[in-house]
Amino acid sequence: MPTLFDLTGKVAIVTGGSRGIGRAICERLAEHGAKVVVSSRKLDACQEVVDAITAKGGTAMAVACNIGRKEELQKLVDATRAAYGPVDVLVCNAAVNPYFGPSQDIPDEAYDRIMNSNVRSNLWLCQMAIPEMAARGSGSVIIVSSIGGFRGSPRLGIYGVSKAADMQLARALATEWGPSGVRVNAIAPGLVRTDFARALWEDPVNLKKRTRDTPLLRIGEPDEIAGAAVFLASPASGFMTGQSMVIDGGVLAGPPLLSED
Repeated sequence: MPTLFDLTGKVAIVTGGSRGIGRAICERLAEHGAKVVVSSRKLDACQEVVDAITAKGGTAMAVACNIGRKEELQKLVDATRAAYGPVDVLVCNAAVNPYFGPSQDIPDEAYDRIMNSNVRSNLWLCQMAIPEMAARGSGSVIIVSSIGGFRGSPRLGIYGVSKAADMQLARALATEWGPSGVRVNAIAPGLVRTDFARALWEDPVNLKKRTRDTPLLRIGEPDEIAGAAVFLASPASGFMTGQSMVIDGGVLAGPPLLSED
């Protein structure tokens, strides 16, 4: 079916869209016909993505937004409606991790920032965008989580808690809004070569261990996550909701059988 992944005329918001996974998602959604609103804290970084999209014939606009501020999230949704119309696809990708270490020592301020930015902001955005989707009888919400939501970590424990909460948020919203035709799913990437995860993949010891424990023997690239977002935004996933798609090179499946094993 030629229209299976067609997003022509659909309006999509992508938070954290100026780099890494978010940028790849913006570019791929636009390639498939969506009108994309690229959002992050820095307007110039968003505009760079917009320029790249429009140079290829796509449609996009930049809106600066700090996901931790509810009034800015509302302005993001309002600006999208004013320019393109109601939101059809919402990609909650932006996240923070201001603390790297054991949960025993995490400051209260860091805990609050992680949970509020990574979970509450997604709920806020959904509260702002989903009712109009429901009124039209269709819509897709995609929450970018992490395999950290499935695994414990001695250094990223509370970040993992927030990502587990994101997957549960997708399940909860899927049950609430499914009868109105709105689908809500999560994507759980493994280690991907982004600026956000730079501390993990630039550490040679950590990188060696991760690649050895990954059946594909490498880490991921941003564009390898973007395809899942296109799938979840499109008619191809029309019967899928409340799910968490793991894209991790096989990490959760278990370590590969190597010649020295």
